[in-house]
This record gives sequence, C-alpha cells and structure tokens, in this order.
Amino acid sequence: MNAAAPAHARPAARALGAAALGLALGALLLQRRRPAPPPLAPDRTAHRLYQAAALLAASVLSDSALEHYRGGFENPGMFAPLASAAVVLGCALRAKPASAPYATACAVGTAGLGFHAYNVLRRPGGLSWANLFYAAPLGAPAALTLAGVLGLAARPVAAGAPTLAGLPSGRALCGLAAFGLTGTSAEAALLHFRGAFQHPAMWLPVSVPPAAAVLLAGAALPGRPGPRRLTDALLKACTWLGALGMVFHARGIARQMGGWRNWSQNLLAGPPLPAPPSFSALALAGRAALALRTVQERP
Repeated sequence: MNAAAPAHARPAARALGAAALGLALGALLLQRRRPAPPPLAPDRTAHRLYQAAALLAASVLSDSALEHYRGGFENPGMFAPLASAAVVLGCALRAKPASAPYATACAVGTAGLGFHAYNVLRRPGGLSWANLFYAAPLGAPAALTLAGVLGLAARPVAAGAPTLAGLPSGRALCGLAAFGLTGTSAEAALLHFRGAFQHPAMWLPVSVPPAAAVLLAGAALPGRPGPRRLTDALLKACTWLGALGMVFHARGIARQMGGWRNWSQNLLAGPPLPAPPSFSALALAGRAALALRTVQERP
C-alpha cells in the first residue's frame, strides 16, 4: 500500500519531477539539433560497452514503464526515466558517440535515486525492512545511471584512450562492472528474501554475480589480475542468468491467479519480468573490461 506524501510536500516533489522530465526532454531536443560528432570505428570492447548500455537501458525502460504505470504516473518525473532510457537505447544500438543522452541518463538516474529514497523514508517506519520490500526500489534508478556511464565510457575506449577517470581504462571498467553486479545482486537478494527463496533457483542471482564481482574488483586493483578464465566463466554464467531469470519470472507470472490470460494485472503483481537482463548487460560490460585489462597488461 502506498503511503501518501504530506500535502505540503507534493507540490515540491512534483516540481522537481517536472524539472527531471524537462531535463530528459531537453537533452532529446538538443541531441536532435546538434550535428552528429565524427563517427569513430568502435573496436570490440567499445562495441560491447554500447551493447551493454543498450541492454541495460531496455531493461530500465520496460521496468520503469510497468512500475510507474502501476503508480499512476503520479509525479511528472516518472516519465523522465522512460524518455531518457529510450534515447540511450536508440543511441547505444547505433553506437552513437554522443555525450548528451548518456550524461542526461546519469543525471536522471541520480535524481530518481533521490526520489526513490524519499519514497521509502516518507512512509511510516522510515528506513525499515517493510518499506525496503514494498516501496520504490532504491537500486532501480542506479541502472539508468550505469547505462549512461557505460555509454560515456565507450567513446574514449573506441578512440583508444588509455585512461578513464584517472585510472587505466581496463581497471576502471572492471571496477564499474563489479559495482553494478554487486548492486544488482543486492536488489535481487532483497526481493528474493521477500519471496522467502521459495525456489532453489532464487539463490543463483545472489551467489554467482557476487562471486564474479569479487574477481572483477580484484582485476580493478593494481598488479596482476586474478584468474581470468574463472572470472570470464562466471561472467558468461551471469549472461545466461539474465535469460534464465526471465524464464523463471515468466513462470512466476503464470502461477498468479489467471496466469498469462490475466496478463494486464499479473505483469504488475508478479515478479518483474524486465529485471533479470540487467545481469546480462553488466556481465557483457565486465567481459569487455576484462579483455581490455588483459590487453593493457601486455608489454
């Protein structure tokens, strides 16, 4: 059950939401008017980063559309992640090296994290397990930010830049992918704990991705990286985990009252169908980062 915000807080929240929506639409208009930058020939690593950004944006777009539709789009800002994710999806699928859409996704995702935190804290009990289970998911907007960061990182990687944010690009991307896998796994752990881990497969997204994240985090540190073959194998498993998770979530929807015949209700009430591909997207980025790290270590 959604707790209503205090009456005096609603105008301010809606004004901030309208500003976030305006930011997303403004970036779209700016991108349409600005001449396209000179195209780069993306190498394999940059191409994988664009693919990861596109898959993550597609997951955010569909998941936000469902969840915000369930919330009745009460705040104008609830349209912002849909617009931003759609633009990122279109740009990343074409490997378009434009900065504005990806930077806007970072800003909209960060703003969304603030809105979701506010949604949790305004409820009776504040930061409690019940509110973390049933309020707006804290980790969801971070996926849009990650999609934007991956899109921003792809262009300098395609241009052959040796560093990102002051670190060797391979190490920086390993750290980013490890952070993303950790956060996504934590979100899955929270929701699967709410579901009492009633199926053994519900343990997979809270065991395999964290193991891959630990090895990727080790690869982000100076010195020799850890066991590359094991890390790559775990990341491949995470890629398939995204597809397998969609199958299990579709099965969970089918087990709801009315099954898929009552899809308009069960898509909202059942397990989130668009969520598992986030693991596939981050695993794809992790494999690209690991390959780049290996290349940069060669004499």
